Amino acid sequence: MRRVVITEFISVDGVIEDPGGSENFDRGGWAFQFERGEEGDKFKLDELFEFDGQLLGRVTYEGFAAAWPERDDPMGFAERMNSMPKYVVSSTLSDPSWNNTTVLSGDAVEEVRKLKESGDGDLLVAGSAQLSQALIGGGLVDELRLMVFPLIIGAGKKLFPDTDGAAPLELVESKPVGPDGVVISIYRPKGA
Repeated sequence: MRRVVITEFISVDGVIEDPGGSENFDRGGWAFQFERGEEGDKFKLDELFEFDGQLLGRVTYEGFAAAWPERDDPMGFAERMNSMPKYVVSSTLSDPSWNNTTVLSGDAVEEVRKLKESGDGDLLVAGSAQLSQALIGGGLVDELRLMVFPLIIGAGKKLFPDTDGAAPLELVESKPVGPDGVVISIYRPKGA
């Protein structure tokens, strides 16, 4: 069975909206205020190569599809982004232009449950706030990888909206990266 791992840039107060500054969020671009260092960059590169496919919500998919096909870099990050299979959960997207893209329509939790059970090859979810929240609520997330940036944004989409119950997590790893206090924390559902 496939693993589903969510990776997020996140503020101390839980905001994940527009870390790169491309979504017209008035507080966007906050991740670029901090240096995550070579170790943080290596973590993100290694993470991308660890997974067999990406699972994305439509908004994140459209942002990535607009940016990555035109990029190139010596580390191979762009090539990997462009070549790996991508699964986009959407009820409105029907003709994706980015190569190796499959659209999953219908109920997000059920579609991802089927995809998760359909074979091998772990899936990485980046950004995709609404999808991430649905997958967490549906119990389909095997791991959370949070790159926590040391700031309080005060508003914006949060990874963990108000919920009805507790979801205990086990801390697997936590380490600071770069000179500005960015921390990578990896969690798994407790007892998983």
